[in-house]
Amino acid sequence: MADSVFTKIIKGEIPSHKIYEDDKTFAFLDIHPKTNGHVLVVPKRQVDEFQDLPDDDYIALMQTVKKVARRLKEVYPDKRIGLKVFGLDVPHVHIHVFPFGSIEEYLNTPDMSAEPDNQKLAEIAQKLAF
Repeated sequence: MADSVFTKIIKGEIPSHKIYEDDKTFAFLDIHPKTNGHVLVVPKRQVDEFQDLPDDDYIALMQTVKKVARRLKEVYPDKRIGLKVFGLDVPHVHIHVFPFGSIEEYLNTPDMSAEPDNQKLAEIAQKLAF
């Protein structure tokens, strides 16, 4: 399988707004966020569907999701923290972790054609970084 865009981000071949990394996982801001603070958490091992991850990678992924959710709650204390796993766009397991305050925010579909606001993303990444 060719390297996914997420594998290229992990390898540093594509820039990202990283907020967390350990030996098994990588977390970075989505460039087309549903809400401010929208993070993608991925395993470093490229696997298409989450149920196919080896147990140790799945556990590490979910532990990182929990760490990121707690960090988001610290930065956005008045928001709920949502998760989504739908994995249709990139063949690499990824979990969306994001703050939201209404069902409309949770269901928001961002404009994927919009140019990313890298300055704003960098500011948010600095607030969220571990």
